[in-house]
Amino acid sequence: MNNIALLLAVLGSLLFVAALVLGYAILGLPNPTKRLRRETLAEDTPRPGWRSYLKKSEQVIKPLGELIPRSPEEMTRQERRLVRAGFRRKDGAMLLNGLKVSLALAFIIVFVVTRVMWTNPIAYTILSVLLGALVPDLWVTHRIAVRNNRIQLALPNALDLTVVCVEAGLGIDQALMRIGHEMRRSAPELSDELHLLNLEINAGRKRVDALRNLGNRTDNKDLKSLVAVLIQTDRFGTSIAQSLRVFSETMRTTRRLRAEEHAAKMGIKMIPALFVFIFPAILVVVLGPAIIAIMRQLMPILSGR
Repeated sequence: MNNIALLLAVLGSLLFVAALVLGYAILGLPNPTKRLRRETLAEDTPRPGWRSYLKKSEQVIKPLGELIPRSPEEMTRQERRLVRAGFRRKDGAMLLNGLKVSLALAFIIVFVVTRVMWTNPIAYTILSVLLGALVPDLWVTHRIAVRNNRIQLALPNALDLTVVCVEAGLGIDQALMRIGHEMRRSAPELSDELHLLNLEINAGRKRVDALRNLGNRTDNKDLKSLVAVLIQTDRFGTSIAQSLRVFSETMRTTRRLRAEEHAAKMGIKMIPALFVFIFPAILVVVLGPAIIAIMRQLMPILSGR
């Protein structure tokens, strides 16, 4: 009897625990309808991030840029520089001008808060305007230089791929399209330019005009040379593969010479750093003990002892 009672107690405990686990599992399962509703609401609701803050700041910066009167020639020049830097928005020039005004106001506020504005208000106002106008232009110039450098470094590899594609039987348009797709991750700047080139050709523009627009957009000397080679090859009917192979070898030689030039300039560029940071330490280590010994010998003499 005792064994039977103990067995029933154990079985009852196990059944109770199993019922609890089953109930928790049933009640804890997520409702698919509620989960789908939450996911839908999460997708519809914009997540706060730097992109949303950037959009909100554009709504403030753009009206400020419209306050600055600029001639059409000036706006066209700024739009061309922004395109070379990789920004192709229609309101890019307005945003750039608004950024200049915003930075100028920000510098004025900083000078007022730090109380240096009241020492010379006219000078600090002029300084704020100059800094607000200069900093965005310097940033755009830096972006243009970086983008041109990346295109220049990726161009020899793109030429090798072009030669392979053309020799495999593809036309020059299909080869450039294929290269733009393949180099989308390794060289996004060059891939973007080749994609725009193919879009212009597919839209009905002549290949010569599209190639010239490619050279004018980037303002890269090597890419302009490639455009000239492709235009001359198309005009005179010569072999594209042979012309690209010769140009590719020339590009590789030019890149090697540029690398040697940069390596030769490193010694001269290191002189200011050596003079400012290393030479004083060497001077202290070498001449410090001698100066201390001389001062110990001269100080008693100078003091009359």
